[in-house]
Amino acid sequence: MARTKVVVTDYIEPDLKWESEEMEKRGVAFEAYQLKFAPQAELIAKIRDADVVVVNMAPMTEAVIGALGQCRLIIRHGIGYDNVDLKAATRKGIRVANIPDYCPDEVAEHTVALMLASWRKLFVSLEVLKESSRKGQWDFQRCYPIFKLSGKTVGIVGCGRIGGRVLQRMRGFDVNLLVCDPYLSPERKRELGIETVYLETLLQQSDIVTLHTSLTPETRGLIGERQLRVMKKTAHLINTSRGPVVDAGALALALREGWIAGAAIDVYEKEPPDPEMELFRLDKATLAPHLGWYSEESGLDIRAKIVEDIDRFLKGQPPRFVVNKEVEEALKG
Repeated sequence: MARTKVVVTDYIEPDLKWESEEMEKRGVAFEAYQLKFAPQAELIAKIRDADVVVVNMAPMTEAVIGALGQCRLIIRHGIGYDNVDLKAATRKGIRVANIPDYCPDEVAEHTVALMLASWRKLFVSLEVLKESSRKGQWDFQRCYPIFKLSGKTVGIVGCGRIGGRVLQRMRGFDVNLLVCDPYLSPERKRELGIETVYLETLLQQSDIVTLHTSLTPETRGLIGERQLRVMKKTAHLINTSRGPVVDAGALALALREGWIAGAAIDVYEKEPPDPEMELFRLDKATLAPHLGWYSEESGLDIRAKIVEDIDRFLKGQPPRFVVNKEVEEALKG
């Protein structure tokens, strides 16, 4: 009988020696490549005969999935799965799994850090320090105005694993909290001690808006020109969710023309972003290199959880989290 074959399309770890050793212990054939930017034909050739595909950012398009001969599980290395064509996988009866529980604390901490950096204008302050040092006297004009955070309103869009942790952390800052999440159950609302509001209400009333939604057709472009114009002129927008949730062109215009006071961004539609991206040139933009997920602990955690899902596959069990539940229901039936 042929050995189960696991193929990794691309990865961000320094190496996958640990995974290779773990698969060898289980008698699993294991191959790992860096095919994120490879031609589609090369990607297909490497994964065509895989039973399990582990993918970070390689595009799992309809054509790629259609060429899979025996795959029964695609594991997305991360939380989002917008690079996997779910409809194509569902048509082929392939389960798609993600790892939504590996870095919620890290992203929540990163969100709060970016929030404070934007609100207190820390990046601009560093430039002010350098300029004042060269002049031999203080000149704070580029920093003004800065407001205290206490008593302000923070709006959280999406209150799942990460948004819920941001909510808990912000309660220590003596702020008012608003939440927009139409998918929260009554039980979860009671657990969090909140009521939810419509997005427009949250945008109108919040001094800081932080985004924690997955990327779906519904949330793509969720924050565009119309939504940015609704916000307070003193408001800040924080995005550690997915780049396309915010219209980057509209955001740059909003910062340039003063519709809002600032933004802190960790995610981009194209990653890494184009060096000519306008946000790079705007003082009001606080930018980070999509590192909200990262800690030494989370890096080990996600690797262990992917191997756990492979173990479950070998036992004939579903992965811990199935994204396309239609396949799961069909397999159960």
